[in-house]
Amino acid sequence: MNGRTATPQPGDDASIPSAPAPEGRGLDPLTARRRFITVSFLFWLPIGMSIATGVLLFTDRGLGLAAIAGFFAVHSLTAAAMELPTGGLSDVIGRRTVLATAGLLNCTAFTLFGLAGAAWAITLGMALMGCARALSSGPAEAWYVDTVHAHAGPDADLRTGLARGGSAMSAALALGTLLGGGLPWLLGLGPGVGEWLTDATGGLVIPLSVPALLGALVEIVFVLYVLSALPEPPRPPATLRGVVGGVPAAIAAGLRLGARDALIRRVLLTASAAGAALAAVELLTPGRAAALMGTAESGALLFASLACAGFLCSALGSQLAPAAARLTRSSERAVLAGGGVVALGLTLLGITTGSTSPYATAAAVTGYGLVYLGLGVAGPNTNDLLHRRVDSSGRATALSVQSLALQLVAAGAGLAAGALPLGPLPWLLAAGVVLAVALLWVRRAAAGPQVPLPSARPVPAGSTPER
Repeated sequence: MNGRTATPQPGDDASIPSAPAPEGRGLDPLTARRRFITVSFLFWLPIGMSIATGVLLFTDRGLGLAAIAGFFAVHSLTAAAMELPTGGLSDVIGRRTVLATAGLLNCTAFTLFGLAGAAWAITLGMALMGCARALSSGPAEAWYVDTVHAHAGPDADLRTGLARGGSAMSAALALGTLLGGGLPWLLGLGPGVGEWLTDATGGLVIPLSVPALLGALVEIVFVLYVLSALPEPPRPPATLRGVVGGVPAAIAAGLRLGARDALIRRVLLTASAAGAALAAVELLTPGRAAALMGTAESGALLFASLACAGFLCSALGSQLAPAAARLTRSSERAVLAGGGVVALGLTLLGITTGSTSPYATAAAVTGYGLVYLGLGVAGPNTNDLLHRRVDSSGRATALSVQSLALQLVAAGAGLAAGALPLGPLPWLLAAGVVLAVALLWVRRAAAGPQVPLPSARPVPAGSTPER
């Protein structure tokens, strides 16, 4: 997840008007795109800061790989359970409120990670982070698409903005992992700085927990920006009765999405394959880095550098997404190409497991980069197809269904990878899943009208929700 000619083409900046918005039409698309990019960057920066040290921090607290896989499963399953209710909630009460709530939950989760070492506290933090992931999976993108459509119409270019948002997310993750991996290493360079920090806090704060605490501060900035920079059109007052009546309708509509439209089924399966790929990469790579370097802090720095390079590859892939669609002559074929690149990367990571030779290391690093490059290419093209098939009444719900598919498969794949013996098998299984789903895009889906979803708006007082 994740810019010529006289006639503007999809992906051209020229296809987005830069004139001031007429009265009543809200922000112009360029301003909306800049704010969408900023929100994407601020949300994912603290998450990136926790990626480099998360597994190693939990290991340093005395927890095993199976327990850590369980923590990630709590995150994924919580996000999956909350995806549809919170997607519908965004369609009911507005994108801004839901996004701000996500930031506050993440702030609490990062504080728990930084200060607590007990398994119950980490489990609680993972659950809160899963709720935040569910809350954030659709509202920002839905706000951007709605704003552009309100100003420029339903045929306005979306792919460029979605690609820039994906690039901002990847850049934030890259910078965050570099900061998160570098801070513990820098604290270890100073004479006794890390030991002083641990002693001064009675063991609550250790060098590996500093990135999580800094991430909590960034989340506060994110919340303030969301509340001040994302205007929305007036909505009917959201009452408890309206929420109770509107959200279930949105959930039911979301569950029916994949059943009645072949293209949306492919989108959901593609998200599932991405979840399998990411689960394998995020769970298994930190341990490989620590084993190669010999210590947790050095392993965190190596993994941070590797993850930074991976996210930069994802940003590059997102920037290339419009060009990939033009080169392959359709978004469907661009998704196919991106999936093939991901499968190749996972295969390289699998066949190099257990070897530390220079050639094997170079191949593994290349494979890691290819995974993120392919995901970056596929993401904006997949979402472009989704937005053109789903109307605005349930756009956030549709995005939540997509994220639900990713989270459910990520949870199962993570548990499987943690239970399987270390070696090439987990990597190759993930590669097989990604390749099988990518091949579904060989045949182009038939064009169709937008799928209307039942309205998930608050029910006015005195009325009865539609059944």
